[in-house]
Amino acid sequence: MKTAILDTNFILSCVKQKIDFFEEIPFQGMKILIPEEVIEEVKKIAVSGKKLHFRRNAELALRILEKNQFEAIKLGSSNVDKSLAEYVKNQKNIVLATLDEELKRKIKKPLLVIRKRKRLEII
Repeated sequence: MKTAILDTNFILSCVKQKIDFFEEIPFQGMKILIPEEVIEEVKKIAVSGKKLHFRRNAELALRILEKNQFEAIKLGSSNVDKSLAEYVKNQKNIVLATLDEELKRKIKKPLLVIRKRKRLEII
């Protein structure tokens, strides 16, 4: 079974666009894996000085994460994007869920992205 590892911007974009990724990803036959560092980034955004809609999306994302089951891992680095790229390169049957253009260029494996603001698609 394939596993989708989620990036911070993917989670926040799904929340913003009202995409239920906890339903869609398993529907595509994948497990959900979220690094602890990504969860920490979402927590920081929720209490940051950013605009109110960013904070509210982060707060909602945290509530969604609390209510759903997923596998969590520790990447062990403060640079989350670099750690994600290295982790994905060294694993089989893993798909990176991101909207980050720099990460997309680094990773040559399949990616899970949002298409047309409502659909999750593997490219």
